[in-house]
Amino acid sequence: MRRTAARLADGREIIYFDDTPGAPARVAADTRDLPPAETTSQIRRDPLTGEWVVIAAHRQARTYKPPAGLCPLCPSAPDQPTEVPEPSYDVVVFENRFPSLAQHAVGGFEPGLVPRAPGVGRCEVVCFTDDHNMSFGQLSPARVRTIVDVWADRTAALSALPGVEQVFPFENRGDEIGVTLSHPHGQIYGYPFVTPRTEKMLAVAQAHGGPILGDVLAHEQADGSRIVASSEHWTAYVPAAARWPIEVHLVPHRHVPDLPALTSAERDDFASLYLTVLGKLDGLYDRELPYIAAWHQAPVSVGREFAWLHLEVFSTLRTADKLKYLAGSESGMAVWINDVTPEDQAARLRAAPTRYGG
Repeated sequence: MRRTAARLADGREIIYFDDTPGAPARVAADTRDLPPAETTSQIRRDPLTGEWVVIAAHRQARTYKPPAGLCPLCPSAPDQPTEVPEPSYDVVVFENRFPSLAQHAVGGFEPGLVPRAPGVGRCEVVCFTDDHNMSFGQLSPARVRTIVDVWADRTAALSALPGVEQVFPFENRGDEIGVTLSHPHGQIYGYPFVTPRTEKMLAVAQAHGGPILGDVLAHEQADGSRIVASSEHWTAYVPAAARWPIEVHLVPHRHVPDLPALTSAERDDFASLYLTVLGKLDGLYDRELPYIAAWHQAPVSVGREFAWLHLEVFSTLRTADKLKYLAGSESGMAVWINDVTPEDQAARLRAAPTRYGG
């Protein structure tokens, strides 16, 4: 894989990751007349829960569902410059033009009942392919392996930035999820704090005396009723206490804290298994499933011995044409109610055809 870094017209970083033999040199310049990148991001701590909330009012102006011919994530054309100056690419990463968090966020810490601080961090966009009409599940295993390497590269890079405490790669897909750009892409957030979900999981693992996900994995492997697919280095299963009507966790068999810690064999194996899982998810209702794919990995500097890397893929779709809405119990009290048993859902996914061949 060849890595080429450059700058966009407003100073944001863009990095090309090429896995195609003979891919052209990435030398195209961004010809757009863009103002310097700036952000008004701020974080405020909720005095009732102790959780940090990001306030990013400048994001109201971000691009919203443009027509395919004006997609900002497609390669540039002579009459249509985009976020990617090149006429083609394999995988590309660039700083988000409308970031929730940024290294140049201004301001200082303000104590008080509701403490405030600048939203220092980093938000990146990861384009998985230059083909606007593709989906992640249609990519080749070789391309997925490249993306795993990109996630690991960016996790290491963002972890080294001042103020970043946790790195979160994720993908949102589908209108029902709220995606505003349909080009196949994901994002990476570098947070200036440890996220509430991760804090809670680390606290549970610490009280357990070690990384509890290892015990959960062993339990799922022994039980077998919720396993969707497995391979030499990974197991995919529906968790016994699944919150979402469709929810699958992909867990490496070895205790690793984050993506950079994966071996070459583990990365290869993940690429194959993940495509199988995505194929079954799309085959369940014979349509592209709306989903969020969220990587859980260790924070930068705390609790790393208790964290166990895993990918959580979940969907709001509870039937082929019905959505699960987060209503009173979920949104008000964070008590989840699932209309589908995890065992039934796992059985349905095991039996589902792989829509793209997997």
